[in-house]
Amino acid sequence: MSTTLPHFTDAESFRAFRADPSQWLPIALDIARGHGLDISSPHVFSTGTNLVVGLGDKLILKIFPPLLRAQFVSERGSLTQLAGRLALPIPEIVAEGERCGWPYLVITRLAGTLGSEVWPQLGEAQKERVLRQIGETIAAVQRAPLGPLAHIEPRWDDFMRAQMQGCTARHTRLGLAPKFLAGLDDLLRDAAELIPMDAPPVILIGEYIPENFLLACRGDQWSLTGLFDFGDVLAGWRDYDLLGPSAFMAAGRPGRVQSLLEGFGYAKLDFALKRRLMALMLLHRASDLNGHVCIEGWQEKANDLVELQDLIWPG
Repeated sequence: MSTTLPHFTDAESFRAFRADPSQWLPIALDIARGHGLDISSPHVFSTGTNLVVGLGDKLILKIFPPLLRAQFVSERGSLTQLAGRLALPIPEIVAEGERCGWPYLVITRLAGTLGSEVWPQLGEAQKERVLRQIGETIAAVQRAPLGPLAHIEPRWDDFMRAQMQGCTARHTRLGLAPKFLAGLDDLLRDAAELIPMDAPPVILIGEYIPENFLLACRGDQWSLTGLFDFGDVLAGWRDYDLLGPSAFMAAGRPGRVQSLLEGFGYAKLDFALKRRLMALMLLHRASDLNGHVCIEGWQEKANDLVELQDLIWPG
């Protein structure tokens, strides 16, 4: 059995490797064995970016390829910095190390059901309840001191400027309708004024989406019970983390939007906030409106970006 991990220079080759667990699972189990961990019932997670295997029902091993070392730095730094600072459970680091230049973490496995499995079946009142809890969680994470995460790259101002420079090309390539592309120049001019570049930064997870949190039902109430996946953390302006739940979960429903924003701490949804959120949504590192805005028929319901921001954040 090989106990060495290969070297990849491009993401496509790594993805092909990750898609075939027979090539790497024996190495993962060898790493776990080296830490004295139980390897009798491993479970390979087929989704995600890195090599991830569950070790029983208590632990998870995440192995990061060298080309994604920044995700290891982000995950390790975030879990360390947020440990003991949140009411909501997050994974704890049990062990860490490196094999053939591939860093890895052994972390605790959280209890609950993946949000993406539950969210579509929840009633409207339950969705509003969970979104309020997500808003509260975002605010709690952002109250934590940055610590070493203050030095994580890219810096917020550099990141935003790069996103602004590539925004039109990105959304043209992704097939955003011309009627929305036509308003990008105006929106980007507004963004330069509306998005703080040098305000005190906070911890930004970047992806508060159903695939990255856990839910549990107590009685007849569903609640947020865990948050994981900290591989894309930035330090920057706080509103950035409202975009994932706005796009994937609020779906332009006034009650959901209000619950999310009130949980976060915003009592008033004015034009400036909508405009800033619209700009940030188009500048998000994973931005793809055609694939991410979960409002049926939104392309026909809005004629420009101003109407679109009112559709996504009504009120």
